[in-house]
Amino acid sequence: VVYLSNKARGGVVYGQYTTAKGSSLRFSDKGWFQSMFVHEVEARKDAHSNLLSKSETSDLYKIQFHNVKPDCLEAYNNLEAEVQSKLHLDQDYPCDVVGSWNTWYGDQDQAVHLWRYTGGYPALTECLTKLNNNKEYLQFRKERSKMLVSRRNQLLLEFSFWNEPTPRNGPNIYEMRSYKLKPGTMIEWGNHWARAIKHRQENDEAIGGFFTQIGDLYEVHHLWAYKDLQSREETRNSAWQKEGWDSSVYYTVPLIRSMESRIMIPTKSSPLQ
Repeated sequence: VVYLSNKARGGVVYGQYTTAKGSSLRFSDKGWFQSMFVHEVEARKDAHSNLLSKSETSDLYKIQFHNVKPDCLEAYNNLEAEVQSKLHLDQDYPCDVVGSWNTWYGDQDQAVHLWRYTGGYPALTECLTKLNNNKEYLQFRKERSKMLVSRRNQLLLEFSFWNEPTPRNGPNIYEMRSYKLKPGTMIEWGNHWARAIKHRQENDEAIGGFFTQIGDLYEVHHLWAYKDLQSREETRNSAWQKEGWDSSVYYTVPLIRSMESRIMIPTKSSPLQ
């Protein structure tokens, strides 16, 4: 008969088991039978969105994935740029375009747009109300619908420890790495990446990190910028030379259900070039 107990000390899980005769042995999760025991996790006192997002801002982000008919991509980009520019510059709308791209490697003939709503959900509601009463915008949506195969969107918050996405000059390519996490692991993911992000700053490649609030839940998007594919490879390889990066990868990989990488080219109107 085996009786189990355990507790965490300094980030390492310790425990012991006691035999029927009363003798006991101690172990840590670094032992060979790590997988035989499940450590206790202290109950959260708040939603992970409050614990991980930036408390000093109330920005909400929306990401759009538009799959465009192959023969309509150029016309779609021109139409989208015209409307985005008007909304971006109109002070009546509390929103701005963070970036717009076409997918280069990944889903082909795809457009990706990232919007920021300054003021959170009230700002989003205000924008939607105004747009639904904007005849020019409604006509734009009608024309755009003729060019699309499918579309989907998500509402996001930004991680508190990530860089703030700001306009930059080009030319650059962008990589969006999307991770679908196991439910209940967002806090653990955030804890590891809060330490790991420092290893990815030397080449100014970190643009922003986001997690979903509405749409596909427990999904994370990391956005990176590189001069080209070769600099991407060199930058990513250099991270492995930094102490601590290997541990971050080791502990976050088990949290992932699936992952995807998109290489994207900014459109001419994108603030991120």
